[in-house]
This record gives sequence, C-alpha cells and structure tokens, in this order.
Amino acid sequence: MKLIKVAGAVLNQTPLDWDNNKRNILSAIESAKKQNVSILCLPELCITGYGCEDAFYAQGVHKMALQILHEILPYTEKMTVCVGLPLLFQNRIFNTACLIIDQKIIGFVAKRFLAGNGIHYEPRWFTPWTEDVIADIEITDLEGNIQKYAIGDIYFNVGGVKIGFEICEDAWVANRPGRKLYRHGVDIILNPSASHFAFDKLETRKRFVLEGSRAFGVGYIYANLLGNEAGRAIYDGGTLIASSGNLLAIGERLTFDDFRVTTAVLDIEEARMTQAQSSSFFNVPDLQESCLMVDFEYPEIQPELPQNRDKHWETSPFLQEEEFARVLALGLFDYLRKSYSQGFVVSLSGGADSSAVACCCFLMLKLGIENIGIEVFKKKLGYLKAVQNCQTAEEMANQIITTAYQPTENSSDTTRNAASRLAKAINAQFFEFNINNVVKEYSQIITKSIGRELSWETDDIALQNIQARVRSPSIWMLTNIRGALLLSTSNRSEAAVGYATMDGDTSGGLSPIAGIDKAFLRKWLQWLENEGIDNILKIPALNAVNIQQPTAELRPQESKQTDEDDLMPYEVLDSIEGAAIRDKKMPLECFQMLRMEYPNYSPEKLKEWTTKFFKLWCRNQWKRERYAPSFHLDDKNLDPKTWCRFPILSGGFQRELKALEMYEV
Repeated sequence: MKLIKVAGAVLNQTPLDWDNNKRNILSAIESAKKQNVSILCLPELCITGYGCEDAFYAQGVHKMALQILHEILPYTEKMTVCVGLPLLFQNRIFNTACLIIDQKIIGFVAKRFLAGNGIHYEPRWFTPWTEDVIADIEITDLEGNIQKYAIGDIYFNVGGVKIGFEICEDAWVANRPGRKLYRHGVDIILNPSASHFAFDKLETRKRFVLEGSRAFGVGYIYANLLGNEAGRAIYDGGTLIASSGNLLAIGERLTFDDFRVTTAVLDIEEARMTQAQSSSFFNVPDLQESCLMVDFEYPEIQPELPQNRDKHWETSPFLQEEEFARVLALGLFDYLRKSYSQGFVVSLSGGADSSAVACCCFLMLKLGIENIGIEVFKKKLGYLKAVQNCQTAEEMANQIITTAYQPTENSSDTTRNAASRLAKAINAQFFEFNINNVVKEYSQIITKSIGRELSWETDDIALQNIQARVRSPSIWMLTNIRGALLLSTSNRSEAAVGYATMDGDTSGGLSPIAGIDKAFLRKWLQWLENEGIDNILKIPALNAVNIQQPTAELRPQESKQTDEDDLMPYEVLDSIEGAAIRDKKMPLECFQMLRMEYPNYSPEKLKEWTTKFFKLWCRNQWKRERYAPSFHLDDKNLDPKTWCRFPILSGGFQRELKALEMYEV
C-alpha cells in the first residue's frame, strides 16, 4: 500500500480582503499540518476572492496576489498545497491554481473551461487556456529576483505520485480534463472550486466527483468556498474526497467557520489497480510534454489510520426548507459583518414576506451560535459592541433585530397582532408608527394642486402606492439612527409582475428573499411554525401569519383585498414564470402547459392570467433593475445583474399575445 493523507479546505473569503484571506489560508494550512496532511487543496481564486468583478483588471490586484502567494510559501514546509489566484500572462488574465511543494512554487495550472452562464461572468475577465499548451512565466519574488515557472495545461509527478487539476467548471463539461489526465495515469485530481449554493446542487457535485474518481481511477479532492463572499452568491462549502468511485469524506456545509479542513487517506496503489482493471487499449502519450517532475517524498501513513467520514452529513442531507433556513442565515451573517452594519431593520407588516425576513434574521443568530458557539460568534462580530455582553441568541436579537409596524386606516388588527406576536417570539425590538396622517397630508397636497378630490374609483394605484411609499422615509430614518441595514421584503413572484411599490416596499439595502417564490415562502413559514429544524427550532407564533390570505392592505378594508385577487393564484403565477422566463416559452405554449397542469381552471381564465403575466413582466423590467441586491439561490432568479437579463423597453410580446387571443379552445 501507498497511503497518503489528503485534505480539502473550505474558506470564507472576501474579495480584495488581503489580510483576512491570507489569514484563513494560513489557518487552513496550519490545521492540515496538525492532522499530518500531505496534500491540501484550497478553493479557486482564494487569494483574491472569486467575486472581484472588474477589479481583476487592476494591475495592483495582480501584484498583491503574487505578493500574498510568496508570503504563504514559508508556511508550506513538507506539504503539497494548491492555492488559487489570477495570473497576468502575455497581456491576458488566467484563472490559475498554483502548486506549492515544500515552500517552493512548482508551477501554475490554468483553467481551460470558463463559467459564463447565468450568475457566472468569467469570460469577461479571464481567457481560457488552450489544451496541451505549456509556457514559461517570469515572476519576481519578494527579494526582487526573477523566477521562471511553467504555466498551462500540465500535471505534476511529485515523488512518484501524479497530481492533476480540474478547476471548478472544468469538471462540469463533457470534455473534462480528467479524461486526458486518466490517459497519463494521474493518481490524484485536485479540484479547487468556487461553486455557489443552489438547491439540490450537492447531489450534482457528488456525481461529478464520484464519477470522475471512478471513471479515471483516481483520488479526487474537491474544495469549495464558504459563505457570502461578495454580496449575492452564497457558497455552501462541502469538501468532497473520493477514490475510485467511493466517497471517503464529505465536509459539513453552510457552517459559520472562517475555514474548515476535511481529511481522508488515499490508497494510491489501490487506485492504480482500479485504473489497470478498467483501462482499454490506447497509445501511451509523451509524458514529458505535459508533466513536471518534482523530487519529494511523502511520509509513511499507518494503515490503521481512520477515515474522517462525517456520516451524519453524508447520509442526512437537508430538507429544502432547512437548507433554505441555513443558507439565508449564513448569507445574512456574512453580509452583516462584512458590511460592518449594526444590525437589521425590517418593516414588519404582519404578512408572509416580512415575517420570513425577520425569522431569517433570528435563525442567523440561533444557527450561528449553535454552529460555532456564542463566544466565537461574538468575536466574528467584534466591531458590534452592543452584542458583546449577550449570553443568548434571544439577547442578541434584541440588540440586532429592529422591526416596525406602520399602519394606516386600511390596516387590520389581524396583521397588527401577527407582527407584534412574531416580534415578541424572536425578541426583536418592535415599534409602531401610524402613518395615516402623513398619507392624508400627501393626498391633500395633490388634491389642492390638481383641483379635484382623489377617489378609489379614479386613483386606485396612486392611493395604494402612496401608503407604501410613506412607510419608506420613517423606516429608513430608524435604520440610519441604528446604523443598521434595511432589509427589503419583496419576493420573486412579486418581482416577476412588478407587484411592488418602487421606493416603498422595495426600499432597502439588501433583498434576501427576492429570489424565492411566494408559494415556497408560505410553505416554509408553515414548516417553521410546526416543524422547524430537528422539531426544536420552530416559531409557533407564525400561526398568526400563516392563517391569513396574503394581502397588501392598501385598499379600504371593506374591499377585502388579497394579492391573488389582484394578480392570480400564486401557484399559477409561478408556473407561468417558470415556463416563460426560465424555459423561454411563448404565451401560447405557456397557456397549453397550464391547461394540462390546472384542469380545474377554465381555459378563459388561464388565457387571462397568461396574458396578464406577460404584459406585467414586460412593463416592469425597470423595477427589477432597481431592486436591492438579492441572494442567488437557484436557477429561477430574476436579478438582471446576475442571472435574468431582459430589455427595459420591448415589443411586449404583442404578436405572440395576439396568437394566444385568437387560439380556439
């Protein structure tokens, strides 16, 4: 047997936060050393941070990245470590993984396949490396000496152990580099990644790691980023280590750590025999063309060393409701501390959306403290003096979470009671600002100016919107007094059809649920009321929210206004949105889909709702362009800055809607 102890580390990095990023890298290296790890894989672009955007074009960023790389070298004694950074070469920028062995840079592998769809924008900054091309790059070290290193499509023979790379997207394509590495008889593939969270994505990662290790007969180490790195994308961590189709270790996901190291022991000779048994005839390539030879001796590992397999996390994946709770909690925590905000403010209406946001703030405290302990949690919020003497999540909630209910004469006791009960349940500060007189004053100003009285018959939208807009200045004022972050409460279903008041309920610096549909949020609130995490962390006070029909409460109470009367059933709205926006179906195709999916509704009603959706979608793109930053959680996001781009001005599907109108049923 040839046993080697390997590890992958997840890191909670921040773009351009050089000292923090370096500290996390060195902490991971030190932790791996203490566990006698020989080969450590760190995430993609972990020196700079993945989400640097156009800062990748700054020359100073590349100089600093190389300086940090050289500062890391002394800490890698008797180890093999890969570190990700951008590299400027021949007036092009490449996404590279640097292999360090025993305090020396050995070479740089450049990413061949760039992620350029959806939330990803890598081709804007990086150039894909060409297969089989190797070059030399000259880099100045800290002493001012020029050193020459290999860069390109290469692998390494380190003391007789062959190490190759697939950098994130490289492993997600059909012609993945592992195919060629297999032909070269590579023993270990390292995959430094920056793979953002999405529902059920872990299973996809498991498949490409397991299939890669099985098909190529290798040990496979996948290391991801962790946390809310740059604002929108949240990384869930989850190191994966496999060998010859067997999962050896899986790291805990969605933790509040700065770093976490997951280890396993690879039997290199066993993997080689797997290759020998599965290989078919092929011509042996010229190994010298793409291989760097390194003299290095790995320490002997005792066969009885146990595997570091975390069976709980492998065999008990999160339910989607719990996964949502954990990813929002982590995303909010990192956004809070990295923006140095003094807490969160929520305009709590007593409805589903604002209640979901407030609950997520509370879950941030409960899950974070449960995960890393209250002292570490407070240390990570060291700048926030108000929480340093707190001993429980509830005490912290009273310092961090501020809510305000802002009624008018159209508000009901139902929503007032729901808001106050929820605020009490999560121990948030709760205020009530009656804005009715302010609304009337604005209405009187306009009445005097235009020379007529306003009425619900002639001015319905204006009278609704002024109530939502008047709530904005007061909640912003409270936010500024607190030095906090105002959270917008709009959801994805509302964003799709513009059912929100710009500069009213859309006000905020962060919109955490703007990527989630209303139907899921309602289901999630019911789960949080009745089940929660492990049937312990639940909030029964949500019953007062969950028994309601969603309503904006902007018309007089006798009108019995509901969201679904204004729009359509949310389940239908979400189905049309999925077909029209995600699947790019035309109005007639959406209608035909709806007839099969919802046979209980009349064809005339389904036609009406389909037409309404497309008209509202087209005329409200300008609103989506102005929404506060939102978390990216799945492939249905409507954020035009990261996922779903649509013209602000368009033809409005007029010909397509005419075809739907003329279609006989």
